[in-house]
Amino acid sequence: MREPPITHLQSFSGENMALFMVISGLLFVLLVCICTALLRWNELRYSKKGLPPGTMGWPIFGETTEFLKQGPNFMINQRARYGSFFKSHILGCPTAVSMDPELNRYILMNEAKGLVPGYPQSMLDILGKCNIAAVHGSTHKLMRGALLALISPTMIREQLLPKIDEFMRTFLCNWDNKVIDLQEKTKQMAFLSSLKQIATAESTSVALEFMPEFFKLVLGTLSLPIDLPGTNYRRGLQARKIILRILGQLIEERRGSEESHKDMLGYLMRKDDSNRHKLSDAEIIDQIITILYSGYETVSTTSMMAVKYLHDHPRVLEELRKEHMAIRERKRPEDPIEWNDLKPMKFTRAVIFETSRLATIVNGVLRKTTEEMELNGFVIPKGWRIYVYTREINYDPFTYPDPLAFNPRRWMDKSLESQSNFLIFGGGTRQCPGKELGIAEISTFLHYFVTRYRWEEVGGEKLIKFPRVEAPNGLHIRVSSY
Repeated sequence: MREPPITHLQSFSGENMALFMVISGLLFVLLVCICTALLRWNELRYSKKGLPPGTMGWPIFGETTEFLKQGPNFMINQRARYGSFFKSHILGCPTAVSMDPELNRYILMNEAKGLVPGYPQSMLDILGKCNIAAVHGSTHKLMRGALLALISPTMIREQLLPKIDEFMRTFLCNWDNKVIDLQEKTKQMAFLSSLKQIATAESTSVALEFMPEFFKLVLGTLSLPIDLPGTNYRRGLQARKIILRILGQLIEERRGSEESHKDMLGYLMRKDDSNRHKLSDAEIIDQIITILYSGYETVSTTSMMAVKYLHDHPRVLEELRKEHMAIRERKRPEDPIEWNDLKPMKFTRAVIFETSRLATIVNGVLRKTTEEMELNGFVIPKGWRIYVYTREINYDPFTYPDPLAFNPRRWMDKSLESQSNFLIFGGGTRQCPGKELGIAEISTFLHYFVTRYRWEEVGGEKLIKFPRVEAPNGLHIRVSSY
């Protein structure tokens, strides 16, 4: 049979397809050339003589995507290529990354020598310009003094611990025979406990509106500062505005009342001589946001991961429970946890430290140069961030033998806590001022949890540990009475 003739329409379609393929190929080649040129241009921008080796990625975005997605692997790969001190561009800033323990200690101890806090712009915008992590010099001294007065051992003993105990006792009621999302519960616990310490009388009435906005604020602090609809940064800024209104109204209502309040906000608002660190309303609000933010991350995540590790290590759980049952046996059922009960919780403290180390709740801290300076033989320009990356120290086998094992007993040797490598709670002049308050909260949570309940995991959900430790689908456990 004779083949049917090719019509003009078929010929035209074939030519169009060929033309489309040629144009697509040219556009692809052009796009590759443009991308290569942009990468090359960005590298040339930061090729000043004396800078540390490294790569800078894309203009504006830098290597933020790789940093957030690959996390520790990104750092390890860069160190393998460039050594323990290299340059990058992350979270909107040109950054020198230090993975050198000795250099890290020097940076943390020398804030007065041209190194100040250098947190990402998103964090500064959302937490506020007056937050303790953002200020330095005399302002930092004032803000830190005000914060330390709120969380001193006397304040913890007399004011805060009774509030923490009352809250935990109530919060941990009625979990028997339920499947709960431990991640959600520990987030609520950390936020609501802090809110009760800050504004005791009003904590219940403002919590419903405050809590969801606070969670949006937290997500926005670790994002690119691109103010577009739908971004975590935009949501964080909007949440901050709502939180400012809530706290501003709270302050105004208290000023209009003659009632005295024995809580953190009451202390911050005092105008008499007992308050040596008088702050403006804007500083008070940023101080409250800072207290909520810093306590929330540490307490919620450490509590969740401690329960996870205790479930996976029954012998450790047995030893911890024994410690708390001994405390409970000395008390009547209605008696609270008091200051003197915290000191015997030595193994509990060890569990908290080991959880923080192994889960790496905090990966590092950021500093910024106020002038051009030399570090490790390299020149760091003025205005650059320095990322003191402490995560790898937590897995150093010389400091922590068998570093991937969950072994709280290693912390029973008190000298480990006093070592210069101990950076779990920060270091230098910026060591976490709320360390002991956080330990008191987690200890009280664990006390009521392990003396009341036993539990098993449901579903084996995935955990990710960078940039934040979290369970994307929650961490569900089935709880029963002990």
